[in-house]
Amino acid sequence: MTGPLVAPPSLLRRPALFLDLDGVLAPLAPTPDAVVPDERRTAVLRSVSARFEGRVAIVSGRTLAEVDRISEGVLPAASGVHGLERRRADGTLTTGAVDPAVGPVVDAFRTFAADRPGMIVEDKTVAAGLHFRGAQDQAGAATDLAERLADETGLILQPGNLVVELKTPGTDKGTALTAFMAELPFQGAVPVMLGDDLTDEHGFQAAEALGGFGVLVGPERITSARYRLSDVAAVLDWLETVSEAPE
Repeated sequence: MTGPLVAPPSLLRRPALFLDLDGVLAPLAPTPDAVVPDERRTAVLRSVSARFEGRVAIVSGRTLAEVDRISEGVLPAASGVHGLERRRADGTLTTGAVDPAVGPVVDAFRTFAADRPGMIVEDKTVAAGLHFRGAQDQAGAATDLAERLADETGLILQPGNLVVELKTPGTDKGTALTAFMAELPFQGAVPVMLGDDLTDEHGFQAAEALGGFGVLVGPERITSARYRLSDVAAVLDWLETVSEAPE
């Protein structure tokens, strides 16, 4: 980023849209479970997917089950847990092997959270998350613990928005986007990745490498994205405009 980022264009030539969930399609909530389906979001996703012949996928750190719960399963193509779970547009599913270190990390996170009110531990089977949105004074201690466990286990440390995560190595949102782009109906399209936090930078970089671009959602920061939208409402407004514009 060399200057203030402007809003992305609304006229796109054969785009493929890759959308993060939390902070992009849904506002951040006090707990992961507090994010629920939304009538407008579901309608927008249905509309834009129809407009671009299925070239729309949610690419999230959440599990696919959570992605489907929140999006009401409106999109056939989706990726969860930073690419460790990926459902192709034809419905076939690929899931990364579970690193045996994930279970002990979940236990360590639960021990850490036990006497720290507001901490939330998330067991994603192939990854473990430690949310400190409700205990932000514990951010440093949570990060220190995650860094130590990453060194001990070889799991990948993935910082996020008020969360640290340790995941099975091998994938990220960029590898998920790249895999989608090699398949129908995404093949030959221009990838556009919308994301809000550090986990989305891999997606921005992959989209750029394949001739597309990234869109940062939220405050300005150093990023690989070329454009920016201010918040979830602005994302939904933009998606509505894109879905109605000529291609």
